[in-house]
Amino acid sequence: MSFQPQFPGIPSREATPVQVDLPLPVPKPATEKQITYARILAAKTKSPLPKEIERDRAAISRWIDAHKAPKAQGKFSEYPSSKQVAFAERIARLKRRDVPDECFRDRTLMSRWIDSNKMR
Repeated sequence: MSFQPQFPGIPSREATPVQVDLPLPVPKPATEKQITYARILAAKTKSPLPKEIERDRAAISRWIDAHKAPKAQGKFSEYPSSKQVAFAERIARLKRRDVPDECFRDRTLMSRWIDSNKMR
């Protein structure tokens, strides 16, 4: 017979705890905007909405992403938006400097310029 010390709060080998099944998290229901947009997309693409998809916000979001039209790849798709330009010009006025010309031709450059120059 061997002596096994018992420490309070530490279970012994003989009394191994059994893991109880934890309940799965309940998915959040889809928002009204998601449901409306998904129904519009389903009508446009003539593809049916899966049953019970309105009960899961993440599932309906994935369905919308899979069925929405791809972003337009036009002549001006890389230009910054008018809101970006207006915001950048307002920052430039406050800081008394100019927005570089190349920023007006590339939305990524404009975004980086805004992030590096906006007031904190």
